[in-house]
Amino acid sequence: MAAPKVAVVGAGVVGLSTALCIVETCPSCSVTVISDQFSPNTTSDVAAGILIPHTYPGTPIHVQKQWFKETFAYLFAISNSAEASEAGIHLVSGWQVFKNTPKEELPFWSDAVLGFRPMSEAELRKFPQHQFGQAFTTLKCDCPSYLLWLEKRLKATGVQMYTRKVTDLWELHSEYNIVVNCAGIGAHQLVGDQKLFPVRGQVLKVHAPWVKNFIRDGDGLTYIYPGIHRVTLGGTREKESWSLSPDPGTTKDIFDRCCSLEPSLRGAQDIKVKVGLRPSRRCVRLQREDLSQGGVKLPVVHNYGHGAGGFSVHRGTAKEAARLVGECIAALQGSSSRAKL
Repeated sequence: MAAPKVAVVGAGVVGLSTALCIVETCPSCSVTVISDQFSPNTTSDVAAGILIPHTYPGTPIHVQKQWFKETFAYLFAISNSAEASEAGIHLVSGWQVFKNTPKEELPFWSDAVLGFRPMSEAELRKFPQHQFGQAFTTLKCDCPSYLLWLEKRLKATGVQMYTRKVTDLWELHSEYNIVVNCAGIGAHQLVGDQKLFPVRGQVLKVHAPWVKNFIRDGDGLTYIYPGIHRVTLGGTREKESWSLSPDPGTTKDIFDRCCSLEPSLRGAQDIKVKVGLRPSRRCVRLQREDLSQGGVKLPVVHNYGHGAGGFSVHRGTAKEAARLVGECIAALQGSSSRAKL
């Protein structure tokens, strides 16, 4: 058969990374990215982009750990290259602090980050409200830079990008052999996934260049993540809220919470407020499905539902999605060769 045509729906970090992995693993493919929004208007652009995994209760821990390790290794190599500043990726050290000692003193990802250890008593003095903490070095992405870097990589390999709203995956069947659904929260309508729900996140992006270390409260709600240009302060986790409008009361609450962890932030300048809807479900949907109408089949690979943990596992899930696309191609080639017989 001719070179298989693959459409990737969605241009956030998951969609662009999946397209790149497909190009790398199936070079004979023709890949197109279709999305109604590209950077700087995606949910990924709002994300803090720090590699600290979120746990998916419906996904086996060994699978989550593999996704995280693959993502960490990939971004670590970029951070160690001449492209690090263009891709917006850098190492950042800091602390995760707890008011009470957690049940799990060693999270499943502790050996994947760098230098993970319990905090010393001297370090804990910085956080008088907290009695336990962990220190480690991880990776941070400045998301808009990273998305533009991924787009540039894709265009260099000949991938086409089209701005278009897809309302039904079936509408792509006449143009493409395989469709990859990376629509994020858009999958709620696109494929009618009732298990997918938004978790609204409001964050502040501030100018505070003296803040060099990340600080994360163990409950995951309050965090300070320094990037290359700005510091991200968070945050909120509002289930089932679809509102993209910033809430001034929430802005003040986030700022006050972050200042209680890092009082010097009172001097932060140029506060910008961003809101995004995390595409959340009990487990990432990463699977093959055959759609069919009137005896015609359309192979689909789903890769969405990463919730708050998209950046931490995006490369690992993209590699798995690309492997599933390879299976679809093999099945198509098998059926076309049988047809010739």
